[in-house]
Amino acid sequence: MNKKDYYEILGVPKTANDDEIKSAFRKLAKKYHPDVSKEENASDKFKEAQEAYSVLSDSSKRKQYDQYGHSAFQNNTGGYNSSGFGFEDVDLSDIFGDLFGGGFGFGRQNKKTNRAQKGADTLLRMNITFNEAVFGCKKSINVNLDEECKSCHGVGGFNEKKCPTCGGRGEVNREQSTLFGTFMTRTTCPDCNGKGYVLEKKCNDCRGTGKIRENKTIDIKIPAGIDSGNRLRLSGKGEAGHNGGPNGDIYIEFNVEAHPIFERNENDIYLNLPITITNAVLGTKLNVPTLYGTVKLTIPAGSKTGDKHRIKGKGIEDVNNGRIGDMYIVLNIIIPKKISKEQKKLFEELENTTLNDSSEFTKINKYL
Repeated sequence: MNKKDYYEILGVPKTANDDEIKSAFRKLAKKYHPDVSKEENASDKFKEAQEAYSVLSDSSKRKQYDQYGHSAFQNNTGGYNSSGFGFEDVDLSDIFGDLFGGGFGFGRQNKKTNRAQKGADTLLRMNITFNEAVFGCKKSINVNLDEECKSCHGVGGFNEKKCPTCGGRGEVNREQSTLFGTFMTRTTCPDCNGKGYVLEKKCNDCRGTGKIRENKTIDIKIPAGIDSGNRLRLSGKGEAGHNGGPNGDIYIEFNVEAHPIFERNENDIYLNLPITITNAVLGTKLNVPTLYGTVKLTIPAGSKTGDKHRIKGKGIEDVNNGRIGDMYIVLNIIIPKKISKEQKKLFEELENTTLNDSSEFTKINKYL
């Protein structure tokens, strides 16, 4: 019987190593598995690839195949001989487990659950004021968490004994017949849930769960410089672990309230400072509020809206490296909406002077 070369079926050279052969079969299995493929003759192509893999993945059979070809596994009638093999001889659990996650009945499903596992993390959100974020503060949080039961020390009961169903292994083997042969599957023991032991007496306090829900108050220190969206991690303060594993963590995500006059940009502070027309034209000195008290700022004559003045070291401390940002004063000239008769007269007298001889006015006047 003329059969297609196994290396050709998998699309690998004769020098291919085990990983290359396995990778090639995985791609074909994913492409032609009848449960997922809609291609024509997918079932036949899958069987063909499976047969090729069953030979080339076994070093002994591969050696026979390289030496004698297909005849190494055929008797006089063209079938497999008594010392040959069938699909059921090959453990494909890792292949199908990778492809389908055990969902098709292949491979090891639900690994043992008796290993130590870290407890679940908890995320809380907290509102704080602008000043609390800038200078840091102390807060208390109230949270409900699963704690390890003190009566049974998290076991869930008393008087452990070996599980009679799995013999302490935590897993049971089962045979499953499919279109392509018989497969051996290994699943979590249904009686001990993979622990390998059962308890003769259930704990009354935790009702066998090993955990008790408790309300806890935790004091926290919020560092200076925290900003909206930042998270603070409280290591080991979260839910109790499983099978002796460590507690999870608590993460606190902050939302910082806006300030009435200050705006934050990372570690810098901005203040829009209103000034009068006369302040801008004549210049002046003004008291300006900062995060750390009042400072005297000199406004030079001829200032305009948008002019920016930097005050070094009056910003916010960086939460990571402690460096302090700067403060920026942005001038905003306020035009009065209502003026008195006396003020109007003064403006009219001012208009009669040569205030429009600057270069800005000159550019426009050329086109008038």
